[in-house]
Amino acid sequence: MLPETEQYCKKATIFSEGEEAEYVYQITSGAVRTYKLLPDGRRLINAFHLPGDMFGLENGSTYRFTAEAIVETKVRMTRRLSLLDTMANWTREAGATSLLDLITRNLQHAENHMLLLGRKTALEKVAAFLHEMDTRLDHPNVMALPMSRRDIADYLGLKLETVSRVLATLRDEKMMRFDGSSQRRIVLLDRGRLVDLDNS
Repeated sequence: MLPETEQYCKKATIFSEGEEAEYVYQITSGAVRTYKLLPDGRRLINAFHLPGDMFGLENGSTYRFTAEAIVETKVRMTRRLSLLDTMANWTREAGATSLLDLITRNLQHAENHMLLLGRKTALEKVAAFLHEMDTRLDHPNVMALPMSRRDIADYLGLKLETVSRVLATLRDEKMMRFDGSSQRRIVLLDRGRLVDLDNS
């Protein structure tokens, strides 16, 4: 059975926490955030999924997070029970070598996020986030981030104002600049110093 293709508009919910985990997804274009709403109303984003990434692969019967399209997004989706049968088609088209490669990538993202949250300073967290996105987007000349500053704050466990202040600091320190009027388009001017902050 071939995987189905689905398109979601910006902010559309793909699945909700607690729903039956019937499908596994792979992004072909766009971006997705997965998150939990905490009892006090705060949102905790656990991952940003970009083209090629898989999400929704659960070891239980229900989804642990809510998945939402950040921008207009296209995904391949297949039923969990038929995943192994259809994976050969997915990996051929996506350029991955195996299901194991995709799962390992997800685990690496989860480990990186756990390490990122354990960092001491807001500057280290934002530098690590920019380094992560730069790596995942293959070091573009202009890094076009699909997510908002609010998303970044909820991913890093910081306040929105703190993220804005740190980005301004990185700009003033000539480590990055904004491209044009959009504050989501970033040019990294000193990747080495960002990496040093990430490794500090």
